[in-house]
Amino acid sequence: MRRQIARAPFVLPGLRPRFLSNPKRGAKRPPGTKFFPAGALFFALAALAFAQTNPFAGNPQAIADGQKLFLQSCAPCHGATGEGAQGQAEGMHPPDLTRGQFKAGRTDGDLFRVISEGVRGTLMPSFQSLGSDQIWRLVTFVRSLSAVSMSYTGDPAAGEKLFWGEAKCGQCHTLGSRGGRLGPDLSRGSRRNNADRIKQSIVDPNADITPGFAVVTVVTRDGQTITGVERWVDNFSVRLIDPSGNERSFLRDEIRSVKREMRSMMPGDYARKFSPAQIDDIVAYILKSQSKANMQ
Repeated sequence: MRRQIARAPFVLPGLRPRFLSNPKRGAKRPPGTKFFPAGALFFALAALAFAQTNPFAGNPQAIADGQKLFLQSCAPCHGATGEGAQGQAEGMHPPDLTRGQFKAGRTDGDLFRVISEGVRGTLMPSFQSLGSDQIWRLVTFVRSLSAVSMSYTGDPAAGEKLFWGEAKCGQCHTLGSRGGRLGPDLSRGSRRNNADRIKQSIVDPNADITPGFAVVTVVTRDGQTITGVERWVDNFSVRLIDPSGNERSFLRDEIRSVKREMRSMMPGDYARKFSPAQIDDIVAYILKSQSKANMQ
């Protein structure tokens, strides 16, 4: 018969009831006293903490304090500007935090959880030792990186028609609930996504390549050549998205060669095909859509 082990009650420091200090076995607890398993209470408190709203949301001093913490603890991987540090190991692409898109979730509570707990199976460690207030300051700073400038001169309605129509932007880019996935997701904006920067990306797409969207060309052992946008490259495999939007994976022993290029697969002739006013319209539509998404 398996021996049952009594579960220890959870007692806060400094609040130890007298009956727990009684050395006599069989000491009775006072009437009405309730015990809660330590694990259950811990997770209940944790859930409560994560459900809280950010106490420093939008606070300029908290943003400044969070930036100092970010430079000390986060910049080695995410870069000083939050766009992802260069020189990472192959296949390791720290998220670009300026885009306002996080796999962990949308809320400040989600960011708090990731910073506090880390992400299992990745290089993201736990920063629980910083304490709740410091983590909230980090969250506030990270949120400030994706503040969108709403200054534009074009017509968003005209830009919407161009984006999904003649310019064919939606074939490669997701915006909102539709679009392709070959290029960066444009659904949510960032501090760096002002009108001038987006316009530059349209007329000169090779000027500033978004981290994680380099071009990869694979030549297989049977002579096939496949070019696409890099998703993963390491010593064992290569994964890419081809121009049709299909994900392709190759083991290293299937590959004759692989070439990575810091260039964009986006057409480079938009400055000739579209007038400055039309490009301004596309920029206006993107920024207006991003502003709506960031407020949700």
